[in-house]
Amino acid sequence: MSRLARSAAVDERARRWWSFVIATLFCFLCQSTFAQADDSAARLRDKYQSLTQQLAHNPFQRPLHLESQELPSALKGDIYGVLNYPFAVVSGALSDPAQGPANWCDVLILHLNTKYCHASSGANGTVLTVNIGKKTEESLSSSYRVQFDFRPVASTPDYFRVELSAATGPLSTKDYRIVLEAIPVDDSRTFIHLTYAYGYGTAGRLAMKTYLATIGSDKVGFSSTRDPSTGETQYIGGVRGLVERNTMRYYLAIDAYLGALSSPANARVEKRFADWFDATEQYPRQLHEVSRADYMQMKHNEYQRQQTAQ
Repeated sequence: MSRLARSAAVDERARRWWSFVIATLFCFLCQSTFAQADDSAARLRDKYQSLTQQLAHNPFQRPLHLESQELPSALKGDIYGVLNYPFAVVSGALSDPAQGPANWCDVLILHLNTKYCHASSGANGTVLTVNIGKKTEESLSSSYRVQFDFRPVASTPDYFRVELSAATGPLSTKDYRIVLEAIPVDDSRTFIHLTYAYGYGTAGRLAMKTYLATIGSDKVGFSSTRDPSTGETQYIGGVRGLVERNTMRYYLAIDAYLGALSSPANARVEKRFADWFDATEQYPRQLHEVSRADYMQMKHNEYQRQQTAQ
């Protein structure tokens, strides 16, 4: 065998060896991912079973359970709920790598404080450019821009998890996380777990204290406590009330978005706006901020604005 032929044979054996190694590693990673998804699905099914009574009997008038945490430098809200949509519909709309990011923008824009959202893909993955501002109309230049990384973590026939994360936000807030995971309950219902969390530094703490001491002083959340001096039940306020209100707004936005999918395409935007506003008005003590007419007009304008990259 010539030197050239021997060299070619060696190269061929090396190529086959590396192909085998890569294929083996890929299979291992796939098996590991599916195993983790199975574990997560089992954990979420256990949570669903443990919340049977809370989902059936609660003050929300819907199958929903809310939890919140106030940590030294972070806030976290969790909502568990049953939505009346098939799992395939929920997963296809919100975890699909191709369509999910744009659909999430249509979800996020329903929130009063979201002024703009645009999805784009690049070398580092998919990013949602989101502007956060007041609960009333304003220009993008006066709002805060936050870059969320969009990451579909897991997707199987009976479980999905998708994460939106941003390292920094306005006024020294940081580590923003919007996480959605879900499992099917039956052919027509889906159990979801939504997490909304963020951290904050000194400037963020001062900004929240100022807000809660002024225009937010009468704002409350959904969890309740008993006043030891009077024995009366009161809604919690402060920063836990703040994170509970926003977690609920995002949950209702997901519900409103999914509910409009069965409408004709040209009617979905209007239905999403109307359904989100009507849902928030079921909890006026916590969520009422603006009139229906003002909300609808503001969101129509903001939705038109977000059709073009800004």
